Amino acid sequence: MKYSDDIIRLKGIGEKTAKLFYRIGIHTTSDLLLYYPRDYQTFDPPIKIAEGAKMETVTLALSLPASFKWKKVRNLSIGTGIGSDGENKIALTFFNAPYLKSKLTAGSAYLFRGKIKTENGTYRMDQPKIYTWAEYQEKMGQLWPCYSLTAGLTNRTVAKAVEQALNGYEEEEYLPADILKEYELISRTRAVYQIHFPKDLGSLLTARKRLVFDEFFLFLLSIRRMKEYNESLDADYPMIETAWTKRFLEGLPYRLTNAQLKVWDEIERDLVSGKCMNRLVQGDVGSGKTVLAFLALLLTVSNGYQGALMAPTEILASQHFEQISDMTRKYDLPFKPVLLTGSVSAARKKEIYRQIEEGEANLIIGTHALIQEKVNYQNLALVITDEQHRFGVRQREILSEKGGKTHVLVMSATPIPRTLAIILYGDLHLSVVDELPANRLPVKNCVVGTSYRNKAYEFITKEVRKGNQAYVICPMVEASDEGMEELENVTDYGEKLKSTLPPDIHVEILHGKMKPADKKRIMEAFAAGDVHVLVSTTVIEVGINVPKATVMMIENAERFGLAQLHQLRGRIGRGAEQSYCIFINCSDKEKSMDRLKILNRSNDGFYIAEEDLKLRGPGDLFGIRQSGAMEFRLADIYQDSEILKKISMTVDRLLLEDENLETERCAPLKRYLNENAGNFIDFRTI
Repeated sequence: MKYSDDIIRLKGIGEKTAKLFYRIGIHTTSDLLLYYPRDYQTFDPPIKIAEGAKMETVTLALSLPASFKWKKVRNLSIGTGIGSDGENKIALTFFNAPYLKSKLTAGSAYLFRGKIKTENGTYRMDQPKIYTWAEYQEKMGQLWPCYSLTAGLTNRTVAKAVEQALNGYEEEEYLPADILKEYELISRTRAVYQIHFPKDLGSLLTARKRLVFDEFFLFLLSIRRMKEYNESLDADYPMIETAWTKRFLEGLPYRLTNAQLKVWDEIERDLVSGKCMNRLVQGDVGSGKTVLAFLALLLTVSNGYQGALMAPTEILASQHFEQISDMTRKYDLPFKPVLLTGSVSAARKKEIYRQIEEGEANLIIGTHALIQEKVNYQNLALVITDEQHRFGVRQREILSEKGGKTHVLVMSATPIPRTLAIILYGDLHLSVVDELPANRLPVKNCVVGTSYRNKAYEFITKEVRKGNQAYVICPMVEASDEGMEELENVTDYGEKLKSTLPPDIHVEILHGKMKPADKKRIMEAFAAGDVHVLVSTTVIEVGINVPKATVMMIENAERFGLAQLHQLRGRIGRGAEQSYCIFINCSDKEKSMDRLKILNRSNDGFYIAEEDLKLRGPGDLFGIRQSGAMEFRLADIYQDSEILKKISMTVDRLLLEDENLETERCAPLKRYLNENAGNFIDFRTI
C-alpha cells in the first residue's frame, strides 16, 4: 500500500464513506495517519449519581421507573425522563433523538455516560451516550482515541481505518542520532502507532513528545533557511517617499496613536530601503493595524506598482474591499481596487485576471484565489497577509513569488508573547502596535457558572430589544464527537435558543463545516442586522466588523486558551455602545476559574498571553489548545513553550555546524526535506 493512495483503497471504505473522510480533509492514507486523535477516553467502572456531581464525564448504571415523554417544540424533538441508581434520581434529556422512543421504556436499564449538572438541588444529564453492559465492558481498562468527526462518520470507522493503515507502516529515521539521544525521542514510526493507540498515558506522552518535536523542528528549520534567503534580497521594485501618505494622514478625522506612527515609520523605512521588506505587525484587536496596511498599499500604488491584500475569509476580504473603496472615493486616492474570491463568477474572474495582468487594477484584495495559477500580476511589489496565522508560510511564499522579489507585510491580532514571536516568526522583523485608540470603550467581562444561563438569556433579549445583537460561542459543531458529550455544540444549542428566546428574536447558527455560500449568507445577514443572535463556533474569530454586536456569551470557556478567548472577545466592542462578554465556566475546578478571571482583570491581549504562558502546564494536554494561534497538528506554543525554545537553539546549532546539511549525519534529514518539499515548510493548518 502506498501512503499517497486514495482513502477509498482501504478495505471497508466505499464511495459513501470516502466522501465523509474527504469532508474532514482526509483524502489519502497519509492524511489519515496524520489525523491525530483530539482526545482520549478512559471507561471507568460506573459510579453513583452523588459521586459524579463534580466530575467531568461519568458513567451511571440507571434503571428507568417510567417511559420517556416526548414533545415537539418548534422543530426540536425533546425527550425527558428519570433515571435511578437505587439511591438518587437524575433527570435525563435528549434532543432530536426520536429513535430512542422504543428503547427508553419503563423498566429498562442502561449505562448512561455524560456530565452531571446540578440545578436547584436536582441532578440532570443532557444528551448522554447510552451503552449496554456488554458494549461497555469491551471498552474498560484502555485509552480509546477520540477523533473529530462529521455527521455520518463514527469514531469506530475512523479508528478501524487507522488500524488498517498502520499495518506494516514504517518510516525511515531522518533525525541525527545525537539529537534523538539528547531529547530521548522514540522513532517516528513508533510515535505514530502510539499516538493513535496508546497502551497507557506514558506511551501517549512519549509519542506526543516525538511528534511535537518534529513539528517544531521542521518548521523552525524552514523558517531559518527562509530568513537567510530573504535578508539578502534586493527588492525588484524600488520605492521613494511620496506626498500621498502624508496627505492621507492629514485628512483623517483622527490622529494615529504614537504606536501606530512608530510602526508606520518602520514600514516606510523598509519599503524605501531597496531591500525586500519581511515584517510582521502584531497588534491587539482594535489597535488600528488596518490603516497601516492601507498606508503601505498607498505608498506602493503611488510609486506605480501593484499591491495585494490577502485575507483568510471572503467576508473579511469583502470588508477590506468596501473600506478601501470608500476611502478611495472620500480622499480621492489613486487606488483601482478589485475583489477576487472563490465565489466571484467565472466571467467576472476572467475580466479581473485581465485587469491584473494589464496593470489596470493596482490593488488586488481577496482570499486564496489570489495565488491561483491563472492570476498573473504585472508588477506586484507588496504582498500583505491579514491574520497571518490562518495562512501557512507556503501560501505566503507563493503569493510573494508571483511578483518576483516583493515586499511582504504580515498582520496579526493574535497576541503571542514576544519571546515566542521572535522564535516563531524568525523570518520576519517584528513590529508591535501596543496602544489602543483612546475612544474605544473597554468590554465589560464576567465569569460565571452554568446557573447564570437563564439570566444571560434575559440580558441578551434586553440588548436585542435595544437594537443590538449577540454572539453565542460553542466549542463543538455537533454532538457526534464521542467523548465530548459534556461540551455544548452549535447544532443543538441553536435549536435550544430558538425555543428559549422570544419568537421574534432571529437566531441562526454558523460553523466551519457549512458550505461557503451558506456561511457568507448568514454572516452578511448578521452584519446587516437581520440576524439578532448568532450561535457559532470559533469560525467567527476572524470575522467582520459588526458594531451593533454588544454581547458575547462563550460556553465551556474553560476549554479554550485565554489568548483565543481574548481574540473572540474582539468581535464585540466595535461600536459606540457598551459591550459585554459572558464567560460560562462549566468546570468545578478552581484552576479553571482562576484562569478565566485573568480575562476579568484585563482587556490587554499581550498581558493575557503572558499570563496564559505562565499558567499552562504539561498536564493540559487537551481542551485548551489555541485553535487560532500558530496551529500545529499537535504542538501548542503555550503548553510546549519550553521545548520550543530548546529546539530553536538546536536548529541554530545544527545550521551553524552544517549550513547546507551536506554531512553524512544530516543526509537522511536532507533526503526527507527534498522528498517532502512544499509539505514540511509548514505544519500549521489553514
